[in-house]
Amino acid sequence: MTFDELGLNRQIIDGIRELGFVAPMPVQEKVIPYLIGDKNRDLVALAETGSGKTAAFGLPILNTIDTSQYFIQALVMSPTRELCMQIAKDIQSYGKYMRGVKVVAVYGGENIVTQYKQLDVQPQILVATPGRLVDLIKRGKVHLDDVQTLVLDEADEMLDMGFKEDLEFVLQQMPEDHRSLMFSATMPREISEIAKTYMHDHEEITIGTRNAGAENVEHIFYMVKSEHRYLALKRIVDINPNIYAIVFCRTRQETKDVADNLIRDGYNADALHGDLTQAQRDTVMERFRHRSLQVLVATDVAARGLDVSDLTHVINYNLPDDIEVYTHRSGRTGRAGKKGISIAIIHQREQYRIHRIEKIIKKDFVRAMVPVGADICKKQLFYQIHKMENASVDYEQIECFMPEVMAKLSYLTKEEVIERFVSLEFNRFAEYYKSAEDINIKTKEKPEKRKEKAEQNKTVRKEGSAKKEKHEKNEKFQRQDKTEKQGRKKGKSKLIRLKLSFGAKQNATIRSVLGLINNYVGDKNVYIGDIEITQKYTFFDVYADQAERVFNAFSGRKGRGLKIELA
Repeated sequence: MTFDELGLNRQIIDGIRELGFVAPMPVQEKVIPYLIGDKNRDLVALAETGSGKTAAFGLPILNTIDTSQYFIQALVMSPTRELCMQIAKDIQSYGKYMRGVKVVAVYGGENIVTQYKQLDVQPQILVATPGRLVDLIKRGKVHLDDVQTLVLDEADEMLDMGFKEDLEFVLQQMPEDHRSLMFSATMPREISEIAKTYMHDHEEITIGTRNAGAENVEHIFYMVKSEHRYLALKRIVDINPNIYAIVFCRTRQETKDVADNLIRDGYNADALHGDLTQAQRDTVMERFRHRSLQVLVATDVAARGLDVSDLTHVINYNLPDDIEVYTHRSGRTGRAGKKGISIAIIHQREQYRIHRIEKIIKKDFVRAMVPVGADICKKQLFYQIHKMENASVDYEQIECFMPEVMAKLSYLTKEEVIERFVSLEFNRFAEYYKSAEDINIKTKEKPEKRKEKAEQNKTVRKEGSAKKEKHEKNEKFQRQDKTEKQGRKKGKSKLIRLKLSFGAKQNATIRSVLGLINNYVGDKNVYIGDIEITQKYTFFDVYADQAERVFNAFSGRKGRGLKIELA
């Protein structure tokens, strides 16, 4: 399929063709015809960041706006200043050949007076961060009375960043007949709640696997002692001369320390963290986008809104506490059909966390060995030779210098020239790594054995998931049937639903939930009905006259992080 077949007008086709768009990406191929063909129904689209979502909603919006009218016809909300600016810039580029299109971005961290002036003539398309948008609405500078299309982009990120109240405020200002489009990488319960409350007869489109990481990402871990973590990072960078990566750290201080050490050791790196001013942050991000930086060291919060599509690696200097955060991190590479690598540097006590992540993302990690000095020296040497072989020569530019260069090197043989060229970079690595120790933690299982196991697991997982699902369904129905029969015998008829703060994030399963309840309550005669497990919570039914026992059992355990309440 080509963009010409999607029903877009000729000016838009001309604009995106100039940008190099040839064939639509999967999310665009599904979403664009739907939005153009059915102009009334709402949409929830689940797709990874970097999958082409901006064009998926931006092109249909441009296709439907009236460029002769200057009022807000489409509103796009995004979580961060950087993403907001990027979306506005992209939509402006798509509509380059459409006369009269006005796109304005409003966001925090920018002088509000400047944004006031931009809104003196209302745009057809407004792109905004939630906080600044609410501010402008309350000041009477933005009116949403005529908005036809609302887009919530990176909806899960907006909720994670605490914008739920702002989102609900904006949704309450929208006209009755508007259309809502929600784009999200994951589908947490809060997203479902917003869809149920504010969307009508919506369609759900999923690109890839719901709540899963990018398909093109390979997952690797290196196991070293904690004190060797930085040495491992350096070797990973050295063995990948063309690396273009984000290194994720847990804290601001660690981010600063790692970046400072890399810069001190001669690497093309910088840090992105919350202590930077907005101007400093913009400078670092701009340098990274233009590849003036090869390695960016960042915290998860600071990296929000940084949209770079060609990352070769994501490196977890520390694994995050939340598996969903790992999914977001790894999803930053392997975009637009390209291959990517997600690396975790761990110590031996963290190996169980790798297994937990494997279960959630349904992909296997491969353990790799931190390269030794000889491997790195060889890789760097042949990288330099490859660069020389493929260097473009502009004869006109160098012609006037060549006689003097040839005269200066005339005393050297061809072999000696090559030897000196090789030594320029090779000597530095050879000197540094000549006595470098092997920092890998030795375990009984060899990496190649684990790789073989991973391949076997893929087959087993495909076959086993269907059996497991069938088994759990049967188990659930048998339990419900048993509960209902026993309840009828005892004269219990009323079931009430409880909500427990224990969900898929904590690896909850039907069996583990039952075990947990039995363990806390201490009585297997408490009948548990239907169980529903979401990302953060578990919902289950109990008989009304037994609910108090369940409440009492858990109420004394709040210190352990488990809370129970009526659903």
